[in-house]
Parts: sequence; structure tokens; C-alpha cells
Amino acid sequence: MDSDGLALNPEPFNKINIWNDFLFNFKPSTMKNIALLFVVSVIFILFACKKEAKSEQFLLLTGPVWASDSLLADGVDASGPGQLLEKFKGDIKFREDGTGYFGKYIGTWRFSYSETNLVIDSDSLKVPLTTDIRELTKTSLKITTSYPTVDPNNPLDIRMTFKAK
Repeated sequence: MDSDGLALNPEPFNKINIWNDFLFNFKPSTMKNIALLFVVSVIFILFACKKEAKSEQFLLLTGPVWASDSLLADGVDASGPGQLLEKFKGDIKFREDGTGYFGKYIGTWRFSYSETNLVIDSDSLKVPLTTDIRELTKTSLKITTSYPTVDPNNPLDIRMTFKAK
């Protein structure tokens, strides 16, 4: 005993003894627990690394090339020369990587608000165009938005419809 009344261990700390105990004194139940922990860990890692599935909205939007059908501002055709939506006239393609072409515009797109809105951005647009998806089927895409004017209390109501080619 030492001066504090504690018993002294006559065997010095030995790393080899610790490894021998660890490697050779396993009980079968301990081995089963370690094996089970390993299997559960591998399964968890495999499922955690799984790619996200593509939604139905995503597949419908990115599948076809869309052709403009009607481009309206306040209920009036705005697709003619010099009009507000002239550059949206033509084909539109939403690529799976988030890029695309939108008539004469080239840029990016993304969903927002649980895939109920579509945001189109291009260097050629003053601000990103955030639209409400009113209809999206295999053959039809209809989007609406409000576009600011000089009078902030009177924005333009825009409606664009497209048909799958």
C-alpha cells in the first residue's frame, strides 16, 4: 500500500497484454455484436448514398421540347415583333442539368415552392422570371406570372402556354 492507503499494482502497464486480451479473449456473443454492427453500418452507408429519384414534375418538364402556343400579356397577344414576349416565341427546352433555352433566351431554370413555381434566369433578363405552373402534362405547359410596370400597383398579367413537340 502507498501512503494514501491505495494498493499498488505490481504489474507495469503493458501494451502487449492489452492487445492479447483484446484479440484472444473475445466471447462469441461479442463477436456477433461486432459483426451485426458492421453489417448495419454498411447497409446504412449504402442507403445514405443513394441518388435522389427524379419527380414526376421534373420528368414531365425535361422530357419534350416545348413549342410556344400563346404568349399573352393582360389577355392580349404579346409575341409579335417588338412586343414584350417576342423573345419567348419559338422552342423551349428544360435540360436535366438546370440549363436550357427559352425562345431566344439561354439560361438556367429551377423549381421552387415544392415544384409549383418555375424560375427562369438569363443574362438577357433584367430579373429572374418566377412563374406559377398552372398545368404540366405530357403535352401541355401553362405558366403565369405578374411582371412589374412603371405603375407598381398595376403589373402585367402574363400567361404563356406551350405544347410538346
